[in-house]
Amino acid sequence: MAMKVTTAIATVFGVGRAPVAPGTAASLVALPFAWLIAASLGHLALFCCAMIVGVAAIPLCTTYERAVGRIDPRECVIDEIAGQWLACAFAPLTWKSYALAFALFRLFDITKIWPVSAAERLKGGLGIMADDLVAGAYAAAIAAALFFGWGWP
Repeated sequence: MAMKVTTAIATVFGVGRAPVAPGTAASLVALPFAWLIAASLGHLALFCCAMIVGVAAIPLCTTYERAVGRIDPRECVIDEIAGQWLACAFAPLTWKSYALAFALFRLFDITKIWPVSAAERLKGGLGIMADDLVAGAYAAAIAAALFFGWGWP
């Protein structure tokens, strides 16, 4: 029973089993929830939710990784939820802003530029979660600079 719950959460209720681009699929699933949290509770609440998921999922991802016997299994996508929420935490509630936060997060998560690549080398659930949180932080920083520094979009 406990492993079923771990699997459900790690794979975001099966989203991670998407045949193509499961990380991107999970990031897309994260967007409407990010919007709901930010619209109803505020941007700080979305940031806090991203951090709570990011930290709480570390042992869960470690357990899942050990159970399936693979390092950072591609179907384990709870990390994309936390990273995408972090990327959106400072974005204005507009579709353009969320589209930019999504694109930036996916760019940094896929390309693994430093220090995303360094975070990914951490062991177990910490590595699974850390690279997406760093990618989300990169995306949030660039998006915030564009939104608040240059007034785009």
